[in-house]
Amino acid sequence: MSARALPDPGRPAGRAAAGELTPGELLPILFREGRARLLSLATIFTVIALLTLVVGLFVIPRNYSTSVTILAQDSDIIQPLLEGRAVPTGVADRAGMARQILYGRKVLDHIMEVGGWNREDLGPLERDRLVEDIRKRTLITSPRPDLVEITYRDNDPERAFRVTEAYGDTLITETLATKERESREAYEFIDSQVQGYHRKLLDAEKNLQEYQSRNVDAQPGSATDVNTRIAALRTQVEQTRMALMEQESREASIAAQLSGESAVSAVQTRESLYRGRLIELEAEYDRLMLNFTEQHPDVLRVRHQMDDVRRTLAEQAQRPSGGRSAIESEEARANPLYQELRSQLAQARREAAGTRSRLGVATSLLSGELDRSRRIAASEGALAELTRDYEVNREIYQDLLRRRENARVSMGLDQENRGLTLRVQDPAVMPLRPSGLRFMHIAAAGLLLALALPLGLVFLVARFDPRIRSAHLIEKHGRLPLLTTIPAYPTPRERRRKLAAIAASLAMVGGVGLVYGLTYAYKLVSA
Repeated sequence: MSARALPDPGRPAGRAAAGELTPGELLPILFREGRARLLSLATIFTVIALLTLVVGLFVIPRNYSTSVTILAQDSDIIQPLLEGRAVPTGVADRAGMARQILYGRKVLDHIMEVGGWNREDLGPLERDRLVEDIRKRTLITSPRPDLVEITYRDNDPERAFRVTEAYGDTLITETLATKERESREAYEFIDSQVQGYHRKLLDAEKNLQEYQSRNVDAQPGSATDVNTRIAALRTQVEQTRMALMEQESREASIAAQLSGESAVSAVQTRESLYRGRLIELEAEYDRLMLNFTEQHPDVLRVRHQMDDVRRTLAEQAQRPSGGRSAIESEEARANPLYQELRSQLAQARREAAGTRSRLGVATSLLSGELDRSRRIAASEGALAELTRDYEVNREIYQDLLRRRENARVSMGLDQENRGLTLRVQDPAVMPLRPSGLRFMHIAAAGLLLALALPLGLVFLVARFDPRIRSAHLIEKHGRLPLLTTIPAYPTPRERRRKLAAIAASLAMVGGVGLVYGLTYAYKLVSA
């Protein structure tokens, strides 16, 4: 019975049969199916291999990538020396700062000039697309906080090198220029603030001076001086009142004593007066006679006076009694105690009047100081506000002056590039080999695909073709005894056709190998 016997019509025998084949039975079947379709498989292999080669050569672009590494290093010597006096301009996110600079339109226009793109020949839309394409092919990373790595890929290795090198130089130039511009703008801003607060300070000082000139009492410390003056005047008023009370009491006491005394003392006659005088002269005569003689002028003078007094007494004795009474009334005199008390009373009244005058003056001064204290209290709020405004403006002005000087030093550092040093750590090099998928990778993948696809097709034919290709499957599924199998013998014509197919297949496979070899040799020579 032939191996091509019909399957059981009651079930899909082909799928079941193919699934029941052992590996030892499946490999000969795959070999026979492949040999039967050798020309088709070779054609598929050739088409896929050559198509992959064409795609690798002309369709898939070759990208060349190169990178440059920039080292950003702060000064380790200047920064400690100028700590607190200068603020070096730094960049925390260096990769973000680099993207902000390099992705700007100004830098990209420069990159297009370096890369050889003619912007004049491009329209606005094409120019925007080119700029976006350059951005996509540029990668900026920061491997370490002090490193910035710029990577650029292009299908032209020389242009990739030029663009990457221009990226590095532009980043250094723009970063230093940005630092210098920031420090200069900071200095100019602080300087403008200093000028503004200087004007405000002058206005506040002028307002304070004008208010103090209009209000003489509105001076710093005036309230303390007025309070001290009021306390002293109150003490003086109290002391003056106590002194006045004492003087008034003394005046009243003297007036009471004066009212009890007589204004005139006891009456004395002239005779008694002359006798008293005579006694005094006799005593003086006796004293002189102890030292001098009778002829001494002083003794003579005293003796003559004694004679005159005796003669006067004799004359008074010869006068009538009526005349004596008149003489006695003429000899009445004022009481000395009464005169003394009157003098003390006048003195006490004068002192009391002076004390009253001082009390009035002190009271008037106290009233004036109290009025001044009320004026100071009324102007204290306005004076405090003006003073506070002046003090605040002065503090801010002084602080801004210090900050301006610090900003001046920082600007000097950035102008001389002393604060932050940028240098090329790893320069860009000319890329010699493309990055990513290379031609050899594409060629190898094409060959593998060209081999795998025909083999997969043969396996699918053997797997899903419903014909039975194994003899024991006929006995198993047909339940019929199998006596023998008869192989198929090709005719001479079929043999010649098969040999032609084998030759054509070998030629196609060899041609693919030759094309791949020549292409690889060309690549080596071009490199």
